[in-house]
Amino acid sequence: MSKTLGPVKRAFAPWTDSAAKPAIEFRNVTKSFGDFVAVGGVSLSIYEREFFSLLGPSGCGKTTLMRMLAGFEEPTSGEILLDGKPLAGVPPYRRPVNMMFQSYALFPHMSVEKNIAFGLRQDGMGKAEIEARVKEMLRLVKLEPFAKRKPNQLSGGQRQRVALARSLAKRPKVLLLDEPLGALDKKLREETQFELMDLQMDLGLTFLIVTHDQEEAMTMSDRIGVMNHGKLVQIATPAEIYEQPNSRYVADFIGNINLIEGTVAALPGGGTRLEAPAAGLVVETDQAIAGGSAGVASFAIRPEKVRISLDRPAGALDGVNMIAGEVWDIGYLGDVSIYRVKLANGAVMKATVANTTRLVSRPISWDDKVWLSWSRDAGLVLTD
Repeated sequence: MSKTLGPVKRAFAPWTDSAAKPAIEFRNVTKSFGDFVAVGGVSLSIYEREFFSLLGPSGCGKTTLMRMLAGFEEPTSGEILLDGKPLAGVPPYRRPVNMMFQSYALFPHMSVEKNIAFGLRQDGMGKAEIEARVKEMLRLVKLEPFAKRKPNQLSGGQRQRVALARSLAKRPKVLLLDEPLGALDKKLREETQFELMDLQMDLGLTFLIVTHDQEEAMTMSDRIGVMNHGKLVQIATPAEIYEQPNSRYVADFIGNINLIEGTVAALPGGGTRLEAPAAGLVVETDQAIAGGSAGVASFAIRPEKVRISLDRPAGALDGVNMIAGEVWDIGYLGDVSIYRVKLANGAVMKATVANTTRLVSRPISWDDKVWLSWSRDAGLVLTD
């Protein structure tokens, strides 16, 4: 496994290798509770040393899928394999899998070191080996000075690290994390995301995390599985999920997006034309639509790919990939400003502008008449 420094994670993509064998396999797994289908026919392969995120809204089935892997629930149908071996009938304590719960589930009457040692004692490990393992875990999560403290004497971030150390102490093949950072404040959550990434790479473990936080999944994951109503609707790398969503649902769920409904048709020289008469807009892209057929579709474009200006864009084709509007709202976030622009038909489009200078006043302000424009490769036509 090769590592790189800086923001690029690593050259790691076993899912592109047809000879690679998955560490975890869900084969057409379904889980029903009475008449309610929580997970419906999910097939998924996760590879050794992969950091995989299950992402979706509450109730979409992601935690149920994880609990079946941990052994807390049994599939109604289908099978789950770990290293090629079926897990059916194997109790949770016999699986080389550990789960870190959202609540952390620490023992309040035990010190930090005793919380970490608990599972090792349950397994009958020798005293000297337990002490060495606990010291190793404390060093790993940077909690050596807090070994004798009780959970109520720790901050939320420190309790999260204790729970992580306890989960890692038994050296599982797979670590399952259920909304592990939900109790942390925004800044600490961002810091902990990178710490988890570094820790996972150093230990060489397989991590499966359940989250509804898109930013969390995008930051940490090698791949993301987006779930909706018990089904996996797209599995891809964070960049592919963001830039190449396969449906309106995924495009709308991940990050900010402008979705413009219209009628599409293939262009003679290649590419696609979408006409949205209600908005007074024509979109042309270099993207070829499947089968070259006409029909109703959506043009999806991220706000940061939309240019906003007071003057009509020079050199643009008349009425193509540009539209006039009025600034309705401005959200100032420090690093960027989000402009909500009301179009003639009442619809609203968003444009994001990076605040690259320290100007307090804005060149574009409320109620200004503005133009929005974008390049031919900035957006995506979605037919699903």
